[in-house]
Order: sequence, then structure tokens, then C-alpha cells
Amino acid sequence: MKSDIKTRKDLEFLLTEFYKIVPFDAEIGHHFDDVDLTAHLPIIVDFWEKVLFGKPVYFNNPLEIHQKLHEKSPLKFEHFNRWVEIFNATIDNFFTGEMAQNAKFRAETIARSLNNRIN
Repeated sequence: MKSDIKTRKDLEFLLTEFYKIVPFDAEIGHHFDDVDLTAHLPIIVDFWEKVLFGKPVYFNNPLEIHQKLHEKSPLKFEHFNRWVEIFNATIDNFFTGEMAQNAKFRAETIARSLNNRIN
């Protein structure tokens, strides 16, 4: 039975599963070619722990990071949509509940905001 996203450990699991998929995706995988997932995973878990649980553990600027990625290879509207699609499907595969729904809402909001600011 699926449970809700409740802990950092849940986020680590979710994001590990997500990154088993996204680098190999035909549409957006190329954006992850230079990402060191071993180094990236704790940072992105910090980001989501701050977003979902309000813990002050992430201090980077996501816009700046995505602007640098955009300079290497343009991040298009459809790329953000695909990222959300995979992220939401990963959540749905393993979690259910209020926080899982909140994570999907936040992902869509963040993707829309990044796309609007970059494009």
C-alpha cells in the first residue's frame, strides 16, 4: 500500500527513482548529460525538503542553475512539461496523499515559473 511523502528518506527514495528515468528520456535526457547524480541528489533532496517541509536546508538559486543549463541547451516549454510529467508519474507510482499532491502542485508551479523566467 502506498503512503504519503512524510520524511527526507521518502524524498530520497522518490528522487532516486525519478533520476533512474529522467536522464534516459528521449525528450529531456540530454539536459542531464553533465549532471553528477551522486553530487546532485543530496542537493535536490534539500531543495524538496525545503519546498515541502519548510526546512531551511537549501540555499542555492534554482533560477540561476537553470539559466546556466539553458545556455548549454535551450530549456523549452515542452521540456518543463515533460519533466513535470515524469516527476508526477514517479510520485503516483510510489506515493499517495496530501503531501504527494502538494509535491505535484509545487512541481508544476516551479516548472511554470522557471519556464516563464527563462523564456
